[in-house]
Amino acid sequence: MYKLLIVDDEPIIRQGIRQLIDFIALSIDEVYEASDGKQALAIVHEQRPNIVLTDINMPNIDGLKLARSIKEHDRNIRVAMITGYDYFDYAVAALKAGVDDFVLKPVSRNDIQELLRKLVTIIQKDEAHLRALKSLASIQQLANGEKTLNIEYREEILQTMDEYMADPEFSLGKLARAVNLSSGYISALFKQIFGIPFQEYLTTMRLERSKILLLVTSNKVYEIAENVGFDDPNYFSTSFKKRFGVSPNRYRDSIQEDPS
Repeated sequence: MYKLLIVDDEPIIRQGIRQLIDFIALSIDEVYEASDGKQALAIVHEQRPNIVLTDINMPNIDGLKLARSIKEHDRNIRVAMITGYDYFDYAVAALKAGVDDFVLKPVSRNDIQELLRKLVTIIQKDEAHLRALKSLASIQQLANGEKTLNIEYREEILQTMDEYMADPEFSLGKLARAVNLSSGYISALFKQIFGIPFQEYLTTMRLERSKILLLVTSNKVYEIAENVGFDDPNYFSTSFKKRFGVSPNRYRDSIQEDPS
C-alpha cells in the first residue's frame, strides 16, 4: 500500500480530492494534506509519501520549488502537479524540477484518478525491477561462493549448471561427468568452492530464478516451475513457500501490496 500527500492552499480542493478519489482501488491507504510547500516538505521528511500531488501556485514555496526540493531529498518520490499553465516554457521548468506528470485545470475526478493510477503503476514497476535486481544479486552471491579456491573448476561448474538448470534430472552425477571428475571428488570440491552442498545450491538458484520470472513475466506458475527445472508444480510451490514464506502467486501479488 502507498502514501499520498496532497498539497494545495485551498482546503476545499484538498477535501474534494479526498472525498472523490477511490484510494483503495489505487492501493493508497494513507493520505496526508499540506496547505503550502513548507508544510509539505516537513511531511515529506517525516512520513516519506510515495506520491505528492501539488498545486503550482502556493505561498512560501511554489509547486516547482517544492518538486525540486522533494527530488533532492528522495528522487523515488513521484511528484505530480495540478496547474493552469499550458505552455512550453512551463513544461520545461517542470521537467527540470523533476515533476513526473501534471494535469491541467479545470480537473475532473477521472483526471485525478487516472493521474494517480499512472504514478502507482510506475512505482509498482520500479518495485518489481528492484526485486528482480535483488534476486539477481542473490544469484551472483551464490555464484561468487565463499571460497576462492579451484577457480579453474568454478567457472566450468557454473557454466554447466547454467546450461542444465532447467533439466529436472540434473544431478551431482551429471555435473561430475560434465566436468570429468568423480562424484565423490566433485561433491567435496563443490562445497569447498561455494560453501554449501550441491543440492542446496541448485535448489536455491532455481528458486531465486523463479522469483525473477514471477516478477518480470506473466507466465503461469507451472510454466515457471518447468523453466527452472521442477517437473512437479506442486513440489515447486511447496519448496517456494518453505523458502520464502509465501506461495508463488502470493509473492507475485505482493508487488502491488507491499512497497518494501
